[in-house]
Amino acid sequence: MTKIANPIYDVVFKYLMSDNKIAKLLISDLLGVEITNLEFRPQEFTTDKENRTLTVYRVDFKAEIVLNNGEKLVVLIEIQKAKFTTDLIRFRKYLGEQYASKQNTIEKDEKTLPLPIITIYFLGYGLDNNKDIPIIRVKRQYLDNYNGDKLEGEEMFIETLTHDSIIVQIPALKTQRRNDLEKALSVFEVGKVQEVSINEEDYPERYKSVVRQLLKAIANEQIRKTMDVEDEILEDLEKKERLIAKKDKIIEEKDTELLKERQKITEQERIIKELQEQLNRLKK
Repeated sequence: MTKIANPIYDVVFKYLMSDNKIAKLLISDLLGVEITNLEFRPQEFTTDKENRTLTVYRVDFKAEIVLNNGEKLVVLIEIQKAKFTTDLIRFRKYLGEQYASKQNTIEKDEKTLPLPIITIYFLGYGLDNNKDIPIIRVKRQYLDNYNGDKLEGEEMFIETLTHDSIIVQIPALKTQRRNDLEKALSVFEVGKVQEVSINEEDYPERYKSVVRQLLKAIANEQIRKTMDVEDEILEDLEKKERLIAKKDKIIEEKDTELLKERQKITEQERIIKELQEQLNRLKK
């Protein structure tokens, strides 16, 4: 068995994807298209924890791809890893920033055009209804509203305002390894597992460069230290998640009690009103 670094860690994931050949291989296989050129554009954010610094990476790529019909297209590929369902709001905010950024444009025919966006999400948890599917492709279609017929030909207006997505459910990769890509991505491990044990003989030959890069990562002392800090920060986040969930439950219970009290008061007011009406009729 061979021990390699777990790419679920931000610092390891950035180290893995900073190798252009590996990034091009994984992204092209995930998208199912040929990538002729890939420009790495990491977004770095620094977090301090008791004077210990952790740099968090959002990994973006500007790519030239060749579609199945032979058409060439320049796109922005955004890759995010999620450990918590609460990351959804953060993803939406970041995605909005990418749509609005002037950096994500190209000059074509003397016009400034926005780049189409493709998102790839690595989830550390399963979806509600399709948690057993390791890789889900979200593919848009153009349909004629009148008869539901599929329309051919891509429109720049639609492509730049909507986007395709790839969802990788890491837990499902432990039980479903139906092809070489799913086997290759099984190196991702959920939780505070810095080292992943694999049998190199069973690992797909096409992706052996992934193993070599992760072997270098686990041998890098600075990367290991950063993984330790990330574990500490992750533990703090988990505590905050539990605290927020507990507070939300308390608030929900109090709201329920308050609603019952209001209903009780309303019922009492109704009874008093009826009694007052009866009293007024007797006086007459």
